[in-house]
Amino acid sequence: MAGNNYSPLKVGLYTDLTNLERRFLMATIDVTEDTFESTVTGDGIVLVDAWASWCGPCRQFAPTYEKVSETHTDATFAKLDTEANQGLAAALQIQSIPTLMVFRDGIMVYREAGTMPAPALDDLVNQVKALDMDDVRRQVAEQQGSAEA
Repeated sequence: MAGNNYSPLKVGLYTDLTNLERRFLMATIDVTEDTFESTVTGDGIVLVDAWASWCGPCRQFAPTYEKVSETHTDATFAKLDTEANQGLAAALQIQSIPTLMVFRDGIMVYREAGTMPAPALDDLVNQVKALDMDDVRRQVAEQQGSAEA
């Protein structure tokens, strides 16, 4: 250590701080049958990745999802384990995984099964941010009116 002025204590503290920052930047959360509704019905953007540990494409998509979550800290990135939450997966009619659902202000604005590369996911988040939610609410009301007629 001769020739440098780093003390082991300071290096350790900086390392710990970096590890804490990394954990803080992990922007994904787990949702369950108990937390799903309260997570997706609030204000803002919520992405939900429905997955299972045995699913190869799910494992392939996970790092992409994590990476994009770190660049869009103003959105909530949630993960739904379909094996641990089979009742919720059935209620959501998830037929294949991974399935990505995107909610904005409590309204599902996107749902698609399959994976996507990071640039496409990043673009999707930006498109959801740009939505005119008054227009979306109007369209939802019209669809509900048509369904009731």
